Amino acid sequence: MTLGSSVPRPEQIDVLTRGIELPLTALHEEHLSLIADIVALAWDDLASNQAGTLATGSEAEINALLEASLSRLLDEDPLWAQLVLAVARGKETVNFDGAHLEKRPDLSIFLSGRSPAFPLVVECKLIDAPDGKSGTLYCNNGLRRFLTGEYGWSGRDGFMLAYVRDQSTIESCLLPILAVGRTSNPDPFAVRDWPAERSHVALDLATTRHNRAFRYLNRVAPADEPGPIAICHLWLPTSAGDSSTNASDGSGPRPDTYAHV
Repeated sequence: MTLGSSVPRPEQIDVLTRGIELPLTALHEEHLSLIADIVALAWDDLASNQAGTLATGSEAEINALLEASLSRLLDEDPLWAQLVLAVARGKETVNFDGAHLEKRPDLSIFLSGRSPAFPLVVECKLIDAPDGKSGTLYCNNGLRRFLTGEYGWSGRDGFMLAYVRDQSTIESCLLPILAVGRTSNPDPFAVRDWPAERSHVALDLATTRHNRAFRYLNRVAPADEPGPIAICHLWLPTSAGDSSTNASDGSGPRPDTYAHV
């Protein structure tokens, strides 16, 4: 998506960011690992109890189920409740220059110790090539929103979920698309660091880092530069037979406590 002819609204950004140093501090590795683990835990529960919707439902239907499951886990998992205050679906937000006031990320994770004005944005996409939902759409209509200042512009982190119906994986689908992009000038996905797999044996999980070209309003250079953003990708199979998202097997780091972000 592009900003089109909409007019920037610096007053909106001024009120939103007054007194806040941008970009926000990056999330710790253990925080992102916990988020991935809990999302996978919620997904496993849905795969067991709502398999039909995962296999045939719309993206909106799956997002609603996942929001409800992640919210329920706030009452059941102490570490999750320590890190996260709330999970919301379709929470309106603004883009980096206030030109768009009604951006609606799929999920917003409100973190403890961080202003509720700046949740961790989670963008979700169905991957089903036979149905026209390809990895290219995942990148063009998902990933790029973080790079152009539509989502996650205030911070250094973003999160993407793929609901996979066609056996695709990060290695077989996402990496080739990004590799082709890197041969173009300019790279449409502005890859700064090649995708690195996280140290997690159970999840199809990787991180990419991308440059961003927009500039913060009401800031003097070089403080107007957002710097690169790290995107954590978690690809989740919708078929129970393909599921390898056992987040409770102890393979991910889960210390007794997490410092607030």
